[in-house]
This record gives sequence, structure tokens and C-alpha cells, in this order.
Amino acid sequence: MPAQPGAPVAHPASDAPTELIDRVRAAAADGQRLRIAGGGSKLAVRGPLAAQPLSTRGWSGILSHEPSELVITVRGGTPLAEVEAALIEHGQCLPFEPPHLGSHATVGGMVAAGLAGPARASVGGVRDYVLGARLVNGRGELLTFGGQVMKNVAGYDVSRALAGSWGLLGVIAEVSLKVLPVAPAEATLFFYLGQHDALEQLHRWGGEPLPLNASCWVRDTTQPGTPDLLFLRLRGAVAAVEAACARLQREAGGIRMDTAQASADWSACRDHRLPFLAEAPSPEHGLWRVSVPQTTAPLLAGWPQLIEWHGAQRWLWAPVAAEREIRTAARAVGGHAQLFRQPASGAAGVRRFDEPAPALRQVMQRLREAFDPHGVFAGPELI
Repeated sequence: MPAQPGAPVAHPASDAPTELIDRVRAAAADGQRLRIAGGGSKLAVRGPLAAQPLSTRGWSGILSHEPSELVITVRGGTPLAEVEAALIEHGQCLPFEPPHLGSHATVGGMVAAGLAGPARASVGGVRDYVLGARLVNGRGELLTFGGQVMKNVAGYDVSRALAGSWGLLGVIAEVSLKVLPVAPAEATLFFYLGQHDALEQLHRWGGEPLPLNASCWVRDTTQPGTPDLLFLRLRGAVAAVEAACARLQREAGGIRMDTAQASADWSACRDHRLPFLAEAPSPEHGLWRVSVPQTTAPLLAGWPQLIEWHGAQRWLWAPVAAEREIRTAARAVGGHAQLFRQPASGAAGVRRFDEPAPALRQVMQRLREAFDPHGVFAGPELI
């Protein structure tokens, strides 16, 4: 029989986050609300919450790393940089390139936010790499879901549901992640292409045997007269990457970048340190994240944009007054929009996330009731 959500699993006391459990149980008994706090790197995305902080930073450490099995298990408060450093020593990585958005990002926050970097469209997202997790729910129970092997399918796949849950189901105490070897070769090309032509080329290349890994189209509005550019990253076997570079340079006019400079630029894109993503045009502009099918034609052309994931993720700056226009345009093509970073002038009354469809809303409500019946955990307005 499948395990029931919320069923407690016993663990040795020495291997349990006792302080976290005690805080949650006390909050449930006193009717207090808690906001889970890791490194604080996603605060601008989640938004401020009127609740007492529950820090996970004291529950940190890499519990196991099996390089030959491509699995690492860490505690939720472990700094993300520490995990990435341990992996690179063995020539491995988290292929979905989780955004840090700050120097103190934690693994628990990475999973809870569910954000992925430039390679998302080619390699998958956070939930695709979560094998198992341990969670402190709203009753103060320590639960275990999934496992440490890729074929573990017993029970409900709650561990992957934690990706993007923003802490509303509980505190991620521990997580097991699938990792992959670093690609043998990498190259970045750029092309002088407008948005329409860039999307057309990406759609065409996506149907061909090319080692596409990431793309970024940007119009630099900070420097008038700067041409529109499409950046394309290739990863894979040395022969495949070199052959693709030669072809794209010959057929599409691609210009190859210095690898070190390109690597720094992709990291800046991932962590929102590029000028386009870091600097609002004005205090009235917020940063919107529009998720749409990859093959969607240009949308919302009136607002400055940066496009990733071969067309599936579109960042744009617009005032909150454009909320209806942005959300309507996204829904019309089967997508959704999020106010990722609110304007400096504020965004009173504007939802961060789109309202879910009725069926999804019902599922989300049932999950919250099962995992946090007392409403202990505060989080962004998802439902």
C-alpha cells in the first residue's frame, strides 16, 4: 500500500533536527506562525512575512556523497556553495544550475524555491533531481519520503512536490539529490538577431541533433544603440560541441566567445547579476517572470525583455499597472506570470504568483491541510 502523506517515521534522536522539531511543536501548541529562514537569498522573491523566523542554518552538513552512484545527501541548512564545491572536486555538478541570488543560499531554500538556471530547458528542473527528503511537518513530526536511488517509486512522490512549495508543507531537514558529471566540453556563441528571428532559430535548432544546453536573448536597454544578441551555450562530447560550433558559425554567423568570459556571464545570468536583471528601469518597474511554451511567438513587446530556456522563460520589466495585460497574455498561450521582484515603489494588492486553476487549488489545499493542519508555516500566497 502507498504510504499516506503525513505518516510519521521514527528516526534515531541523534539524527533528528531536535531544535527545529521543538520549535514547530511549540508554535503549533501556541498558535504561532513561523517563517522558515535559510540564507535569506530568496527573500526578495518570496516577499516579507509577518511571522517569527525559524532558522535552518544550524542544521547543516553533507551527510553522504557517493560519486560512483551520482547521489549526494545533505541537510537543509547546508550552504549551496559548499555542496557545489564538494561536487566539483569529483567532476560533478547540479546540472539545473540553481540560482544563488545571494552569497548565503542553502540547499533547503534551493528546493523550496524550485528555481533553476540557464540549462533548465535542456536538463530539467530541481524536482527532476530530488530523490528523497526528510521533512518536519506542521505537527513537528519528522517524515521521510523517497530514497537515495533513482528507481525508488514506493508511495507518493512527496519529495519532488517540495520543489517550489516555498516552505508551506514544512521544513526540509534533509534531501538526497541526483548529480551528473560535468560535461567534457563547453562553448558559447553569440548571434546578432532580433527577438523574432532568435526564437525562430532556437525552434529550428531544437529539432536538430545539436548539443544545446542554454540560451539567452537580450536587448540591452541600458546602452542605446546596442544590437540585440542571442547567446547560445553548447555542452557535451568534445567532437559534438566542436562540430556544432563549426556549423553554427558557418551557417548562422555565430561568433565564439572566450570560455572564461562566457562562463562568468552565464553565472551572472543565473544569479541575476546581469545589468538587465539587476537594475530596474525605474522605481515603478517590477521584474516579471513569464513562463510559456518554448514555441510561443514574441509576447508583450512593449516591455524590455530577456529570454531564456529556448523561449520558455521570459523576464520583463513593467509597472504593476500592467499586471492584467501580462497575466492575460501569458494565460492566452498556456503560460503563467509571476511578479518575481516587486518595484521599489511597492506593489500593494498585487499577487506574486498567478492564481492556480480550481483543480490544482484543491490539490494544494489538501496538501497543506495534511502537512500543516495548524497553519504554522507562513509563506507566499500560492493558493
